[in-house]
Order: sequence, then structure tokens, then C-alpha cells
Amino acid sequence: MAKIAIIETGGKQYVVESGSVLQVEKITGSTKGSKISFDKVLLTDDGYKLAIGAPYIKGAKVAAEIMEEGRDDKVTVIRYRQKSRYFKKKGHRQPYSKVKITSLP
Repeated sequence: MAKIAIIETGGKQYVVESGSVLQVEKITGSTKGSKISFDKVLLTDDGYKLAIGAPYIKGAKVAAEIMEEGRDDKVTVIRYRQKSRYFKKKGHRQPYSKVKITSLP
């Protein structure tokens, strides 16, 4: 069985394994190719031993490398009120960081 962990970053939780690539909220202060570590680890499991944090596991860190930074596709938001000539149109592109998990605790 593969070693897995559940980490929290950007207000969301992700199930990760070693070598997995995932797209998370933009991590500030980092550039492409830099090494980072996630210290908010909620759960680790290697098939034999399961560790659950309350809320986080003390001393556990998941190492990762930033592969890419960019912005998602545009999301269009329209506000409309009928019969009152009210129409607002806005667009938004969410920044993201694509990370590759290098090692688990």
C-alpha cells in the first residue's frame, strides 16, 4: 500500500502521495523551482501505522517543489435585476501554484 497524507493549504485539504502533482492556491513568497514544506498535516498512513492529528500532527512535514505558477481560466460573474436596468459584469482569474510532492513524513 502506498504512503499517503492529508495536508491543508489555502483553506482546503488534499490527499497526497509521494510524486503526486496538485494545483493549490497561490503560495506567496515562492518562485518556480523552489522547495517548500507543508506543516499542516492532518493524517499520515503507510499501510501499517495510521496517525491522526488533533487538529495537526506535531513535527510532521510534507516536502514539495513548485513546478509552475499561473492563473486559471477566467470566471465571469454577472449581476442582473430585471425591469430595473441593472447589469454588472465582472471577470476574475484565480492565481495558483502547481506543486509536486517529493517526500512524506
